[in-house]
Amino acid sequence: MTLSRRHLIAAAAACAAPALVRAQQPHHGHHSGQFERLNQPGRMDLPEIHAQQAVSDSPAPRAARAGVWRPRAPLPIPRTEMAWAAAYRNRVHLVGGYAEQRVDKPYHHAYDPVTDRWEELPQLPRGANHVGVATLGDHLYAFGGFIEQNRTPHDEAFRFDGARWARIRRLPEACGAMACVALGQRVHLIGGAIGSDWRRSIDWHIVYDPASDRYEKRQPLPTARDHIGIVVVGPSIHVIGGRVDSFHTNSSLHHSYDAQADRWVARTPMPTPRSGHGCVVYRGQVFVMGGEGTNRVFGQNEAWDPVADRWVSHAPMITPRHGMGAVVVGDEIIVAGGGPQMGGGVKSAINESFTLG
Repeated sequence: MTLSRRHLIAAAAACAAPALVRAQQPHHGHHSGQFERLNQPGRMDLPEIHAQQAVSDSPAPRAARAGVWRPRAPLPIPRTEMAWAAAYRNRVHLVGGYAEQRVDKPYHHAYDPVTDRWEELPQLPRGANHVGVATLGDHLYAFGGFIEQNRTPHDEAFRFDGARWARIRRLPEACGAMACVALGQRVHLIGGAIGSDWRRSIDWHIVYDPASDRYEKRQPLPTARDHIGIVVVGPSIHVIGGRVDSFHTNSSLHHSYDAQADRWVARTPMPTPRSGHGCVVYRGQVFVMGGEGTNRVFGQNEAWDPVADRWVSHAPMITPRHGMGAVVVGDEIIVAGGGPQMGGGVKSAINESFTLG
């Protein structure tokens, strides 16, 4: 199912209306000095504009068990726009992003929730933001990304073996902000954005085969978009939300992909249209948290039950933000870094975890 731009904008605006209730400001006292501006060095506290833009009220019914968020050890360096994170060898891995007044940093940090510690690991051979990452077998993969602020992508790709990065075959086209996930013995790369002066979303869907070091085309995403959430549920890939060219046209779309039939199917839309959000599978359900919109930074934590085909809302994030890394390790959802306001002007070292208890 492909929606026209006019219908997409109208649907997003209608769905977003209930989410304009302001988020209550947390009183956990863990925000001090965990933020930094992109254009100015020096740590700072939570920016005042966060109170105006943060929203956490979901139109979805509340879950019977709300769950609990708690602060964890902050990132060593405030970061945002890593795009996504990946679980690799039981740790959270954050690759690339904005940091230290640059948008093309090659940083690579790993977080162990058991010890509550961060470690700096070998850096990417090429720094970028909005890098696509996925884990397959005993390797962590990184694809593309932007070398300017959310634009001007590159086509390089890399594989990490736990000790060092190695180059793999370049992408067929330079791209950033794509969604990546492993299914079977291949990595699927879906959606994303291209361009510099004229940035636009694309509907591409390719798969990378590590055995042959080659890419193959698959059925394109029904609606071109980037900054989307992606997970695997059983034999299917699910792609949720995202933006069409800009966060002014955020989407609530939810599609699943059947790899055997090479076919996309429209599923029940996400309650809160957004982009730059976290998306994970936790206890058999798809959880979506955070994200960005026009003058909005979301704290909504909504979950889709594949069996009941129903969305519900859980306890919202302590610190609403977007462009962060969200990963499940053990029995926790770890959400690290991200921007506490619209755009990439402020980075955070915030690290929080969620559990249903």
